[in-house]
Amino acid sequence: MKTSMRTLTQELRPLFAVSIALMLLTALVYPMVVTGIGQAFFDRQASGSLVKVDGLTVGSSLIGQVFEGEGYFHGRPSAAGDGYDAASSSGSNLGPTSDKLINGVEDDPSTPDLDESFPGLAQRALAYRDENGLAADAVLPADAVTASGSGLDPHISPANARLQVRRVAAARGASESDIAALVDAATDNARFGFIGAERVNVLALNISLDNRYPLGE
Repeated sequence: MKTSMRTLTQELRPLFAVSIALMLLTALVYPMVVTGIGQAFFDRQASGSLVKVDGLTVGSSLIGQVFEGEGYFHGRPSAAGDGYDAASSSGSNLGPTSDKLINGVEDDPSTPDLDESFPGLAQRALAYRDENGLAADAVLPADAVTASGSGLDPHISPANARLQVRRVAAARGASESDIAALVDAATDNARFGFIGAERVNVLALNISLDNRYPLGE
């Protein structure tokens, strides 16, 4: 019996040793090494791609935020919490057979949204056209009225940004051509020329807007 217990202990000892070693390697050593390499060679990305203005952190280039007022470019709608809440990242998850989505696609002002707690596409389209002084039949880019899958998308399409130029220019006391030039400068091309689409980071655009044409001046 003693021999059997000794044999069992001898067999279990290396198993426990390997388990502890792997736990230390994967839960402690590997994260520390990867974090160290990231901080040493990719400090900005490893720290969350934070954006600073005059030494103060104003956001992240990877997570959108709510901008209000006539003098700022607005991001796309967000279904994450009260808007761009990283702790509640989510999309609206409406499929092509959804009544809410169908109502929005019809874009009929006479048809009320089915759920007042969820702004349908028709309601969003009306609000977007109204705040930007657009015609009732103006064609809107999809990202002007739809939320992203994560609800945290920091980008809008160049077409969306250009439709907001008139409103922003009027609020800033600048010419539309000058504001449009800022949009063009802030437009990122598709990665490697073919992955994804052109996009405008709303935070970066609004920072350049504040730098060039401060509100109230």
